[in-house]
Amino acid sequence: MIILKLIRESFLFAYDALRQNKLRTLLSLLGVTIGIFAIIAVRSAVDTLRNNLQKSVNKLGNNSIYVEKWPWDGGDDFPWWKYMQRPVPKLRDFDQIRRRSQTAKAITYEISVDNRTVKYGSNTVDGAQINAVSHEHDKVISFDFQDGRYFTDIESRTGSPVTLIGFDIAANLFPSGDAVGKQIKIMGRKLTIIGVFSKQGDDMLGISTDKQVLVPLNFAKNVIDVENEKYNPSIVVRGQDNLSESEVESEIRGIMRSIRSIRPGVDDNFALNKSSVITNQLDSLFTIVNIAGNIIGGFSVLVGGFGIANIMFVSVKERTNIIGIQKSLGAKNYFILLQFLLESVALCLMGGLIGLLLVYLGTLVVKAAADLEVILDATNVIRGLTVSVVIGMVAGIIPAWFASRMDPVEAIRTN
Repeated sequence: MIILKLIRESFLFAYDALRQNKLRTLLSLLGVTIGIFAIIAVRSAVDTLRNNLQKSVNKLGNNSIYVEKWPWDGGDDFPWWKYMQRPVPKLRDFDQIRRRSQTAKAITYEISVDNRTVKYGSNTVDGAQINAVSHEHDKVISFDFQDGRYFTDIESRTGSPVTLIGFDIAANLFPSGDAVGKQIKIMGRKLTIIGVFSKQGDDMLGISTDKQVLVPLNFAKNVIDVENEKYNPSIVVRGQDNLSESEVESEIRGIMRSIRSIRPGVDDNFALNKSSVITNQLDSLFTIVNIAGNIIGGFSVLVGGFGIANIMFVSVKERTNIIGIQKSLGAKNYFILLQFLLESVALCLMGGLIGLLLVYLGTLVVKAAADLEVILDATNVIRGLTVSVVIGMVAGIIPAWFASRMDPVEAIRTN
């Protein structure tokens, strides 16, 4: 009960200090506010980016290995001249992996033809991406349909002139809707639309079906050379759910080395890429950003802490007579110490709450402007309040200790 009364009185004293010395108190709180804002805003931004990155990576397929010519983990010492000599994945590699793999749940061969024009009557869409895929593509890459369906096994095997189109392409070619069943022209050929992907929007990795056109690989073979390097051919292997990524990777590496007759001790002439490469690279970047935000915020909080300590020394000076009267009436040292310590904590909590409010308002602005799901979770709120409490205790301990050690007689006599 006494503690609750102390806390209540401390907040009242803090509010009184704010009311009587508005400018001085606000300037002191500014450091804490900016510090908490910097720390929590950066952490919220990193959490938001990490969440959106994970959503993007999930589109690549869980537990999936990409057999390609170029590795994804480039760097300053990237030996591009070495990788340049590598052959691209061939249909023969795809057929061999499909026959020999024991760890694969689904396997697909796919190519990408960029910057093509799609036509329907007088309507055209430029800059479309044409993806030619084998039948199990839908078991490797996750996507949803707004309308229609995926290729049947017969359509994939015979290379039927059918296609799936992205949401944006459908919206531009068919403003009134009803795209399924219509014929569009791609690469000089007419194809019948059998499905329209749901709206995905942009993501961090630029992976989206909105401007994609999907056609059967066997159809594309009649139009272009699907093994041409400029179409970036790749083999995607999705491992069985009960197996780890490393087990799948190990088997696929062995099969590819066998197919290409690579002797023991000789480097691979292919790359096995996986989504964890992307997340690991960006996680290190997020860590650096977090540290930078903490340093900037830490300096601001430190400055704010000195400001709070200064206010508390002034408050002790102004209330010296009151301290003397309290002690003469029997108030213990710990009571005086807690009184000023809690007042310091209350002031810092005010600054921290203002900082958190600014972060929250910032998330609303970003959501409205960028249509982005911004994360400000309870963990970051608690972290901000905890930092505020700690700074309040550190900033207030010396003034509070000084007040608690005053001689009551001398304190009462002080003018």
